[in-house]
Amino acid sequence: MSSSVLPPALSELIDAFSTLPGVGTRTAERYAYWFVRHDQHSAIKLAAALKALPEGISYCEKTFALIPSGKQLSTLYTDPRRDKTIIAVVAEPFDILAIEKTGLFHGTYHVLGGLVSPIDGITPEQLHIKELVKRLDEDKVIEVILATNASVEGESTALYIQQQIGDRKVKITRLARGLPIGVDLEYADQISLGRAIEHRQTLSSTQD
Repeated sequence: MSSSVLPPALSELIDAFSTLPGVGTRTAERYAYWFVRHDQHSAIKLAAALKALPEGISYCEKTFALIPSGKQLSTLYTDPRRDKTIIAVVAEPFDILAIEKTGLFHGTYHVLGGLVSPIDGITPEQLHIKELVKRLDEDKVIEVILATNASVEGESTALYIQQQIGDRKVKITRLARGLPIGVDLEYADQISLGRAIEHRQTLSSTQD
């Protein structure tokens, strides 16, 4: 359908949906028309949520996890029941949600903010790797779990982190290969992810 025959407000909504990852023109049109067919409350609720988003979220100064604006640290870091000496390193904030759903991990997290990918112009300097290395000393970390995806980018990022940790007396483990190759953590089923955490593999250890 030509955008010229649609009301401008609807065309603009379709264009906005089209900018979302994985959403083509046809899907964007279906999303937009859904809001036309339903009551205005749904549209108003979505608009209010989107408007509040930029000012409603922030990043933890230690873990770089998503937190409410006005806070400095994530409760996943400040909670005394979490073991600060064990860190699960993940690529994105929603990877934390995937691991938390298993109920099997009680350490803390560190969000890299992506994976090393030269083809996409993402270098190690753009990720929170230096901050991770700093935490190893500050929190007397004894284990780092490299919970990056089982992809080329995930593996190369994990290898780079190992190199940066160097000869520190830290046990370095990797999630067990119960995870399918190429599957992002947020799409992994809880049983597979839980087993991967329980049977994580040691990559290196310089502990006495």
